[in-house]
Amino acid sequence: MSSISFSEVADLQISKFANIGAFAILIFDFCITFQDEVKWTWSRPWGITRVIFAISRYLPFIGSGLTAYAALRVSGPPPPSGAENIIHIISIVAAEGLLVIRTWAFWQKSKRVLIGLVAYSVVTIIAAVSMNVLPNHKLISADVSTIPGQSFESSRNAALVYAILALFECVILALTAYKKFSDYRQIESSIISTVYGGSMFYMLCIIAITVTNVIIDAVFPVGYTNMFDTYVAG
Repeated sequence: MSSISFSEVADLQISKFANIGAFAILIFDFCITFQDEVKWTWSRPWGITRVIFAISRYLPFIGSGLTAYAALRVSGPPPPSGAENIIHIISIVAAEGLLVIRTWAFWQKSKRVLIGLVAYSVVTIIAAVSMNVLPNHKLISADVSTIPGQSFESSRNAALVYAILALFECVILALTAYKKFSDYRQIESSIISTVYGGSMFYMLCIIAITVTNVIIDAVFPVGYTNMFDTYVAG
């Protein structure tokens, strides 16, 4: 085995271990928040918000489970990568949908804000999917895997997909921050500080993970390209 192949094998192992660790974190997070979920959501009537929450809450377990299976697989048929990608995409869209609903609520359920956010969300989804299906050579030069039959790697185009997603999340953060500092700048309230401060910190964490994916998929060795898939989808 060449040194380049050995290096890619080592990179892939790190990427696989990272995804398995993320799956364990996802399960742990579910265990420690399940009681709050039962308290605050199970008694509420079903509506669009609860449906989106249920999708973003439970669908990642299927996608992350498939990713973990692919990481642990030694022999046998690989998991269906197309289905795995679709599940990851739906999970991400549902999670971003919750951010849109929360931002809309911060803006007193303004109809103009809702229309703008929904339109921008649709444009973001179309752009991200288009970037994902375009041939690599038209966007970012692709590295060729040295491991035959390797399926635990992503296209370099994923960097552009995550960049589009990061821009969307920055817009959500900006709208939240603007509303907080324009409407409540002179109001001292622990509730407002907790709600808006927590939301902005949460958005910063999401943006940090997304930007990390942009950097890894764009410039790191090809073996690392799936390293944070579970973190994003979960």
